[in-house]
Amino acid sequence: MNAAAPTDTRLIADNPLLDFHDLPLFDAIRPEHVGPAIDSLLSTAANALESVTQADFPARWQDLARTLDTATDRLGRAWGAVSHLNSVADTPELRAAYNEALPKVTEFWTRLGADERLYAKYKALEPAELNPEQLQARKNALRGFVLGGAELQGAARERFAAIQERQAELAQKFSENALDATDAFALYVAVDELDGVPEDVKEATAAAAAAEGKPGHKLTLKMPCYLPVMQFAHSSSLREQLYRAYVTRASDQASGEAVKYDNTAIMTELLSLRDEEARLLGFRHYADVSLVAKMAESPEQVIAFLRDLATKARPFAEQDVADMRAFAAEHLNLKDPQPWDWPYIGEKLKEARYAFSEQEVKTYFTAPKVLAGLFQIVETLFEVAIRRDQAPTWHPSVEFYRIERSTPAGVQLVGQFYLDPSARTGKRGGAWMDDVRARWLRPDTGQLQTPVAHMVCNFAEGVNSKPPLLTHDDVITLFHEFGHGLHHMLTQVNERDVSGISGVEWDAVELPSQFMENFCWEWDVLKHMTAHVDTGEPLPRALYDKMLAAKNFQSGLQTLRQVEFALFDMLLHSQPQPPSTGDAILTLLQNVRSEVAVLQPPAYSRTANTFSHIFAGGYSAGYYSYKWAEVLSADAYAAFEEAASASGRSTLDVDTGRRYRQAILEAGGSRPAMESFKAFRGREPSIDALLRHQGMA
Repeated sequence: MNAAAPTDTRLIADNPLLDFHDLPLFDAIRPEHVGPAIDSLLSTAANALESVTQADFPARWQDLARTLDTATDRLGRAWGAVSHLNSVADTPELRAAYNEALPKVTEFWTRLGADERLYAKYKALEPAELNPEQLQARKNALRGFVLGGAELQGAARERFAAIQERQAELAQKFSENALDATDAFALYVAVDELDGVPEDVKEATAAAAAAEGKPGHKLTLKMPCYLPVMQFAHSSSLREQLYRAYVTRASDQASGEAVKYDNTAIMTELLSLRDEEARLLGFRHYADVSLVAKMAESPEQVIAFLRDLATKARPFAEQDVADMRAFAAEHLNLKDPQPWDWPYIGEKLKEARYAFSEQEVKTYFTAPKVLAGLFQIVETLFEVAIRRDQAPTWHPSVEFYRIERSTPAGVQLVGQFYLDPSARTGKRGGAWMDDVRARWLRPDTGQLQTPVAHMVCNFAEGVNSKPPLLTHDDVITLFHEFGHGLHHMLTQVNERDVSGISGVEWDAVELPSQFMENFCWEWDVLKHMTAHVDTGEPLPRALYDKMLAAKNFQSGLQTLRQVEFALFDMLLHSQPQPPSTGDAILTLLQNVRSEVAVLQPPAYSRTANTFSHIFAGGYSAGYYSYKWAEVLSADAYAAFEEAASASGRSTLDVDTGRRYRQAILEAGGSRPAMESFKAFRGREPSIDALLRHQGMA
């Protein structure tokens, strides 16, 4: 399949997706712009590919970049804008336009990555003429060609391309089903059924019902509604209704018409295609393919790491459950707790043990104050300034900012970012950072292109003219995504494919994000980023002390939960034969749970069916990265703790922040992550800090 050349120039002339003067024109992009723009860019990129692969085209880095990379960069930026809108502002029309273009885009990138003529040009590049950044980018590119099928011939090459196209289609459908299944659920209840639920949640659910002209309260499976109901609602039957709907989303166990979103067949086909792809490339299974570009050396090493972590965490998790069982029996009259009871029991136990509730804490974390506190930390540690900025956006609640640095020559723009904090219909769940464009010393203009990022969360909106309230977990999520953003935006690398997060091993990419989470537990930080929603008073020290005492509450259980996901993912992708039925997937998941979990879900649970990280999000045979990188991030943060201990001051140590920024954030993907870590810490990472931070030392 070749990219179709556009036929109607009227659809091209004023197309916002073809405006590359600066930032994307998000407010002007319409579904009808997608097809013509993408076809035009595909045609240009295909012509550029043909040009650079001619025998007489010089095998020189700048010549290849000036002709091909500038064309593919435009395609990537336009398609990135479309993909982003598809994630945060989904409509039937946009979805249709996206899905129509997706096979053509996938086909082009697959063809590019497997082009043996382009592969030959990269092999012919003279290493002595390349700078260190270009050498690393070339090394990654050569590896990418091998994994992209450039060494395959004939029928194998054609089959490989078909597999890539089908996988892209299936991953998109998986994501759509997960979103649609979540959006499809609504439960309307009277206020007396919500006894125990926080007032701000009740206000939001009442407003949601009123917006539809209905009485009572509208409950959904979006996190800002689902989680507080599970934690606080006194009604076990209400919690059961929501729990069942949540864990059966996008599965054969869903009720009524929602069963049409069942992802089971998509999962089995994806696993089969990934296995076939691996074998075409000469690997044992897909897990081997996944790890080629990661820090971990083999699936066996990852599995051993996860099982070792599970062994260390299990005694703590067993104690967590024993404590909850005893508390539920004595104080809540729950002799035989069910899966939908555990969040409620856990919250009540925490309130009793530490004399505070998440709801009490939340009243101090108003979104504007938290954001100002986050910015102050970043400005202090990394010697930059964050300012409000202007850009077209896709929703009124989206904010835009710029990061600047003062230099002897004046104020320098470092990067910019969009912040989209609120949950809403048509926006997929979770939180993520994505790049709009990378830092790049452009080969076509000689100008430095500064990086731009998206930071996306799904927090509750404010009600009754009050600012949004964040749970402490929400605050941690915001800091996490901002850590990714800093990795992307503070880079000082000029080569696009290794600047920022590009080229960083997937199992190290969570280091800067998880590193930032640590500041959410520091008193010197929290006291400056809290203000009670009614009184404006900062978080009381006594409440902070209780939070800190409760920090590692159920950390054993939480660790085992992450190990369960990660081990299931790695085993799923390293089977001699991939599971070919939904039952086989369930059996594998159950075997993992039998090995590591201390709480078992009911037989109808189908959580794998919405495991978007591994079926639609790039984490296949890579979910372990969260725990792997946690070792790195905890050890990196320990350097700040050591500096604070030595100075008697705060962990916001500017000298340590500067070393961290220069060694890890600024270096981006220009060298292996282990080299960057050792440049900062002077040694390889140790697991000790992680176990200490989580109370399992």
